[in-house]
Amino acid sequence: MGLYQRYVFPRVMEWALSSDACRQERRRVLAAAQGDVLEIGFGTGLNLEHYPPGVTSLTIIDSAEMLPARVAARIAAAPFPVTPARLDAERLPFPAPRFDAVVSTWTLCSIPDAVAALREIRRVLRPGGTFLFLEHGRSDRPGVARWQDRWNPIQQRIGCGCNVNRRIDDLVAASGFAITALDRFVLPGEIAIMGEMYRGRAVPGPAPA
Repeated sequence: MGLYQRYVFPRVMEWALSSDACRQERRRVLAAAQGDVLEIGFGTGLNLEHYPPGVTSLTIIDSAEMLPARVAARIAAAPFPVTPARLDAERLPFPAPRFDAVVSTWTLCSIPDAVAALREIRRVLRPGGTFLFLEHGRSDRPGVARWQDRWNPIQQRIGCGCNVNRRIDDLVAASGFAITALDRFVLPGEIAIMGEMYRGRAVPGPAPA
């Protein structure tokens, strides 16, 4: 891990995702979380303060270590047990089924094989479990989508693998989920190529072919 990825990018990411608009959206999507929860792409732990009282435990995974002292302090202040693991989402070591809910916020954009990760998420969800997601991705507006395609190679470099042009709902559906709620909007205060948002819920459907 280079100096930029280890020291600079985590601080830039935390600043960018700490706005009032981001905090409100975290609260909205996490309101449905309950029971034994898995969060993929934990980052610097900005979701922790927004989990509702119905959450009894949280397992967190991330392939990168970001601001470890800050993360440790946030975990210590959590009102429920938090179990961290340094893992790639494409290969989860948990038995199936395991979790009542799985959470992904601003994460599917940067997982190399997002469909593989989503199929693993589907595998570890208990019957009746819910996948909660809040992601940025491809715009439905052709003009914005073209600019996203132009910008994406640069974004991948400065965003440590982040993609701005992934069609999140298509990825979720292709992974064996049935989407039960989906809201599309541009995050207030953000430019369209970066702020085209997908907030939703999905449940495991028939296994994909």
